[in-house]
Amino acid sequence: MAVALYRRYRPETFAELIGQTQVTDPLRQALASDRVNHAYLFSGPRGCGKTTSARILARCLNCAQGPTDTPCGQCPSCVELSRDGGGSLDVVEIDAASHNGVDDARDLRERAVFAPARDRYKIFILDEAHMITQQGFNALLKIVEEPPEHVKFIFATTEPDKVIGTIRSRTHHYPFRLVPPAELLSYIEGLCTSEGVEVEQGVLPLVVRSGGGSVRDTLSVLDQLIAGSADKTVTYDRAVGLLGYTHGELLAEVISAVAAGDGPGSFVALDKVIHTGQDPRRFAEDLLDYVRDLIIVDAAGSAAADLLPGSGAASREVMQKISQSLGSARLSQIADAMSKALGSMTGATSPKLHLELLIARLLVVAPGAHPPVMSTPAARAPAETRTPAEPTPIAEVTPADEPEAKTPQPPAEPLTLALMETSWTAIVEA
Repeated sequence: MAVALYRRYRPETFAELIGQTQVTDPLRQALASDRVNHAYLFSGPRGCGKTTSARILARCLNCAQGPTDTPCGQCPSCVELSRDGGGSLDVVEIDAASHNGVDDARDLRERAVFAPARDRYKIFILDEAHMITQQGFNALLKIVEEPPEHVKFIFATTEPDKVIGTIRSRTHHYPFRLVPPAELLSYIEGLCTSEGVEVEQGVLPLVVRSGGGSVRDTLSVLDQLIAGSADKTVTYDRAVGLLGYTHGELLAEVISAVAAGDGPGSFVALDKVIHTGQDPRRFAEDLLDYVRDLIIVDAAGSAAADLLPGSGAASREVMQKISQSLGSARLSQIADAMSKALGSMTGATSPKLHLELLIARLLVVAPGAHPPVMSTPAARAPAETRTPAEPTPIAEVTPADEPEAKTPQPPAEPLTLALMETSWTAIVEA
């Protein structure tokens, strides 16, 4: 029975791990300088190398020539922890998703007290560590804070925020990330060469896109395509049909009709897509991705080949013609309209209707038209021919007369009852 690609090509050293230099370089330096911590926390998306890195670190620590940043691969510990090995007694992998309670934590604590059976360290790898309960973490806190000299802990999780702070603060945290598409594309190209598999133009970019930056997911998709292909040749049509993407020729046909302002042609091309059974939202996503490629071709010119790895020269030539006929302004308009349409399709009862309305909106702007320019009322008013006004002579400024000084008035007499009685008659008569 065939072994899955992601298992067959699982890295055995830090040098083989791709796309994680922000993790591998510091770890290798710590191993080389013998500054290894007692506990580590590896976090990041699924399939990016967290558990694999934990096994590699265990190999480096327990290698007969170690601790070293490059395990020898020959000693019993390295052989047992290789991709084909059966595992080591001194490296314990625990699925924290199913062993997450207080009793499991107490059992681990009791096992940690015993010395290693053969190797230098007893290493505990806790996968899916975010599934451990609050009580389980509390039971582990003391042993993680002050472990025996022969014990190392490695926590692996996709959700580091769910690991309680008292545990996180006692570990060295290394965040993993998704692998960049260009690096992943180069990796699977070499893998296909090693496997003797022929892949048609445009297939591998679809595989990378389907994997979403996860190496394991990408290799699983590629493995599925290879398994379902005859004579070890993966065709573009087979990949498009199996992965559910829209054929590139249909995307080009729709956008070309829109660029030419061909309403009937646009809806005929859309009808072809619908008849293939394509999901309307997936088609809209594929179309937006294609428009994004057109924008890159329009902006980058000859450098587009480097920015669109895996695209063939013929497809880039077609995109070059379409982008030139549309222009930068209209490409931006189309991208904005499609982005809004994708949002309206979420939860819509009739996504096909939204897709047809989207095509109608894209046809509203005539080919070669530019978006209206906002202007002020003064700018919109008809221009009038005015004769330049004669310069107004500047009047001489004479110094202003100084204001006359006011004579200070004596302070008012305070109001008393006697003064009110004498003045009351005058007030009434007035």
